[in-house]
Amino acid sequence: MPDVFFERHVPHLVDLMFDLVNDLEDYPRFLPNVKDMQVKRDDGAKGDVRYAKMTIQFGPISQAYTSKVVADKANHTITATSNDGPFAYLNSKWTFESEGTGTRIRLDIDFKIANPLIAAVAESAFAAKQEQVMDAFVDEADRRFGD
Repeated sequence: MPDVFFERHVPHLVDLMFDLVNDLEDYPRFLPNVKDMQVKRDDGAKGDVRYAKMTIQFGPISQAYTSKVVADKANHTITATSNDGPFAYLNSKWTFESEGTGTRIRLDIDFKIANPLIAAVAESAFAAKQEQVMDAFVDEADRRFGD
């Protein structure tokens, strides 16, 4: 049931930031706890729609889940929805908005872990990890595009 929200200003252009977050295949290289990402394009869908199977690992525990990812470059949004793996549901939305000479990035994630026993322990930890995800994207943008 947690709904977490993060935002940052970065000194990089909105299209660069959109493309960085939309580069799903590269996530395992720089995102904490992401061990694998398999992406398949939905050729029958209108627009940029993909299915991404992400494997995350926390210590000895590994879990995979699949999200439907819809990237809308014209509106600078990327949404992902999942209802498998450990999640009863997971909805996330990235929004990118030009701000001065950079970009305001917003990440809103609403989720619920399906197993109530695991949820009691893991939901707050998973929510806290999402700030590290935002930070990892900002750090990767600085590495790719310069400070």
